Amino acid sequence: MGAPLATVAAFNAVLFTVKGQLVALLRSEPGASLSINQQVVCGAGAGAGAGAGAGAGVAVSFLACPTELIKCRLQAHSALAGSGTATLAVKYSGPMDVARHVLRSEGGTVDLFKGLVPTLEVPGNAAMFGVYEATKQYLAGGQDTSSLGRGSLILVGGLAGASFWGFVYPTDVVKSVIQVDDYKNPKFSGSINAFRTILASEGIKGLYKGFGPAMVRSVPANAACFFAYEVTRSALG
Repeated sequence: MGAPLATVAAFNAVLFTVKGQLVALLRSEPGASLSINQQVVCGAGAGAGAGAGAGAGVAVSFLACPTELIKCRLQAHSALAGSGTATLAVKYSGPMDVARHVLRSEGGTVDLFKGLVPTLEVPGNAAMFGVYEATKQYLAGGQDTSSLGRGSLILVGGLAGASFWGFVYPTDVVKSVIQVDDYKNPKFSGSINAFRTILASEGIKGLYKGFGPAMVRSVPANAACFFAYEVTRSALG
């Protein structure tokens, strides 16, 4: 849990900042509302680093990728150690120990960024911000969405988080299997190879392993995130 906690604030700060800059860029005049399609573009841009604040979204992925690698290694290590069915060649004592091992014994700094391409979750961000704004407008009945209550904002944020994982979960599975792959005898040569291998051996269901727990986490987490964002933005005027 330590690795994600150390970077989640910076990750969301960059994501929401870039999204806000893109909204300002696409507005025809100050204070004007954007269409849902424009909100989708802003969400995609925030994920990819396009438009205003170019490269920021890519920077987010460079921050998220090592964090995800450390988290996945520790989770896989814990699962294998607890099962008693596998002899672990490497025993990690914590997040920093994973990073040190990758830097010293594997491919160095480069290997901390294994799975970088699937971490560029552009469709997921486009869907998340698009659903968020569309649902807010629907609940507001075409009126000013700033009048929505806290319960509505929590609901909308949860739905936005669910839409995100609905779009990107297969790529997240690919990212995870690459990051926990044996560095000495790797099963996969890259993201495309991992995707094809999973699809060939397990079918579509193989790309959705663990989808239930991910959704159970994503809905309340994003509900809290978007709610905190709206409350903070309102408090700052």
